[in-house]
Amino acid sequence: MLVIEDETNLADAIVRGLRRQGMAVDVAYDGTSGHEMVMITRYDVVVLDRDLPGIHGDDICADLVASGALTRVLMLTASGSVADRVEGLQIGADDYLPKPFAFDELVARVQALGRRATPAAPPVLTIGDLVLDQAKRVATRAGQPLDLTRKEFGLLEELLKARGAVVSSEELLERVWDANADPFTTTVRVTMMTLRKKLGEPALIETVVGAGYRTRLPQ
Repeated sequence: MLVIEDETNLADAIVRGLRRQGMAVDVAYDGTSGHEMVMITRYDVVVLDRDLPGIHGDDICADLVASGALTRVLMLTASGSVADRVEGLQIGADDYLPKPFAFDELVARVQALGRRATPAAPPVLTIGDLVLDQAKRVATRAGQPLDLTRKEFGLLEELLKARGAVVSSEELLERVWDANADPFTTTVRVTMMTLRKKLGEPALIETVVGAGYRTRLPQ
């Protein structure tokens, strides 16, 4: 997801908090750079401050809607009047949150929007004896809890949501990490290796040479 907020301290606090929830988050501190980022990358959710320097948040939202992207917009503003909320929603925002706000509420709204931005997936994902609860952020195999890092959990979650389709390393890097990740790094391969060790046998993830990874039931 992307946070576009010109109050640097607030933006950084939001980003840190969302990353602690296991989300891959990019950040822009002005409307111009934020507009460029949303036009290039397909984000699930954009947390968008309305009053931005450069390109106004309203214009970013309108251009995003016009592009036909599935990206959902949570608009932030210092004004909490009914008129402002109505205007923001009419522009095309999916949700509206006045400042100051409770961080738990922000997380809940972002998660709800994220579920609407991608093809519907059940809150609990399973394959064989593996169970992953997206809401509780826990995974078990054969009833035993798995001690996964946030990135390992994220990789597993993306593969399970793909329902057996191949997911490339590039897609995993984009969806589980953030814009600061080196596209030439081996971090996906290394994290996948540790994830497989923790999942144990029989293997549930297979490598499709030259394409990526997918889940499969053991033979």
